[in-house]
Formats: sequence, structure tokens, C-alpha cells
Amino acid sequence: MNTSLITLRDVAAGYDGRDVVSGISLDVQRADFVGVTGPNGGGKTTLIKILVGLLTPTRGTVERRTQKIGYLPQQNLFDRKFPITVDEVVLSGLQGRAERLSKKDLDKVHNLLSITEITDLARRPIGELSGGQMQRVLLCRALIGEPELLVLDEPATFIDRKFEQEMYEILRKLNETMAIVMVSHDSAAIGAIAKRVIEVGGI
Repeated sequence: MNTSLITLRDVAAGYDGRDVVSGISLDVQRADFVGVTGPNGGGKTTLIKILVGLLTPTRGTVERRTQKIGYLPQQNLFDRKFPITVDEVVLSGLQGRAERLSKKDLDKVHNLLSITEITDLARRPIGELSGGQMQRVLLCRALIGEPELLVLDEPATFIDRKFEQEMYEILRKLNETMAIVMVSHDSAAIGAIAKRVIEVGGI
């Protein structure tokens, strides 16, 4: 039985006609925790975009056996001036689902905010948040859909050392029920938490 959620075979991809990564082959299994490291500009974020379906390879094949993917991008894509609250941002992770929001959905939001210790920010406009607080909100948003695969691109950016350690403990617990792929420039940190580490260094 194939337990792979995503399979990449001899994949190349890039931008403006230039490949940033080439020859990438990877299987992400259901219980995986894959750490991705490498130099700046080496293609780590490019690989992540391939995994979540935001970038089409120029060569090779990608097989996805799940559509339930939670994604925490490296950069905050939200307009901080947009009049939206923390709980509304988290709920936006359910967009595209046919069902109407339920009490269960609202309970999920409360539980995720509690796990990340920002329950008191639920009704706070996102424009009033610090970078670290916003990163916690976006982690909740990535988790609200109960993904089978959680993909995180440099999740420790903008957060303090205390929450970084707390976040790693949260990820260890989450890995009991989902696969995780996480990019980090900190090879020591990713090596301590991931089950296996791959290095992406460009072509």
C-alpha cells in the first residue's frame, strides 16, 4: 500500500524561463516530518510552492494523493490595513468549502487560538498585531481545515525564542496526526525536530 501523500519525480521548476531547482525526487509519507534546509536562493521556497500546487514544474511529475494541505507561507500575504479580525483570518482557512460555518468550526478556532496562546486576540484587528502574533494567527489558519499535510516556510520568522520552542512542541504533537514539511535556515533546529532532513541547493 502506497502511503505517500505527495510524490515528486525528477522535478525542475523556476521563474521567467530559468530553473531554480532541478532533479528533485521526494516522497512525503503520511507520518513524515521532513525538514528542508539550504542556502538563501537555493530553491527551498520554490520546492514548497511545488508541493502545495502554487508552481507548475517545467519538467518531471508531481502526484498528489491528498487535497487537504495546510500552508503557512514565508511572507504575510494579508493586507494589514484590511478590516478583518483574528478569528476571521483563521476562519478564512475554510474558504472554498461548500458547508456553512458551524459551531464546530467556531470551536475549532477557539481551540487553535488557545493552543497558540492568543485567545485574548480573537476579536483584535490584524493591523494591531505584532509580527509574531500574526505568525501564530496564520499557523491557526493553516490548521483549521484539519490537513493531512502541513507545509511551513520559515515559520520561526517574526516570532520570539519562547514561542519558537512552543511552536516546535506543537508541531511534534501535530505530527501524530498529519505529515509536516518545514523549511528552516536553522539546520540545528530543524535537525532536532524533523524525522529526516533534505538540503536544497539549487541546480
